[in-house]
Amino acid sequence: MENRKYTLAIITARGGSKRIPRKNIKEFCGKPIVAYSIEAAKQAGVFDEIMVSTDDEEIAEVGRQYGADIPFFRSSGTSDDFATTADVLLEVLEEYEKRGKKFTHICCIYPTAPFVTAQNLKQAMEQLTAKQADSVMPVVRFSFPPQRSVIVGANGNLTPKWEEYMNCRSQDLEPFYHDCGQFYCLNVESFQKEQKMIMNHTLPLFMDEMQVQDIDTEEDWRIAEMKYRILNEK
Repeated sequence: MENRKYTLAIITARGGSKRIPRKNIKEFCGKPIVAYSIEAAKQAGVFDEIMVSTDDEEIAEVGRQYGADIPFFRSSGTSDDFATTADVLLEVLEEYEKRGKKFTHICCIYPTAPFVTAQNLKQAMEQLTAKQADSVMPVVRFSFPPQRSVIVGANGNLTPKWEEYMNCRSQDLEPFYHDCGQFYCLNVESFQKEQKMIMNHTLPLFMDEMQVQDIDTEEDWRIAEMKYRILNEK
């Protein structure tokens, strides 16, 4: 065990989505959206096991159809709106340990991430191990500099959040990035100790804006499908 890295892909897909009902298995450009995450993980060729963490039998069945394992179901404690991703991953690792399985590295892949690619997963996992990082996460640069944002004051008027940046050129401002909401590659020992995604030694995987889309509303869903079709036309 000491000389070999054992890797696990965990696709987190609970059944209780509210804003988009049955979101994790809703059809996206011809197949259940969770299928894209499973297929990318399989094609990456860097995982010893690929599992879906769910509390829902229908999601589990879709996961099995596309080649993922469902060795156990989530507890009620990690199936509500208040459970964090870290809570879910820690429970998965604990359940595997009860079954005699330990992993050195894991990759949490969200089920509504159709822009995840095998290439990016492979690159992130290789970066994680080669640079002995605690974690690697995909990020994308904000398209508009947040330093020049405005807020609505108590009187209803717009006012600069940071007045000192309002006359700065965009290219002179420090780039800000945000989480793509696609996946996190984690060193298990570091993660179990710190219990969070962004740790002391977290490295970025830079993404293009066309490969990123939060999918929280029906409008987001339509935009994501348009982006996906444009990318695949190329």
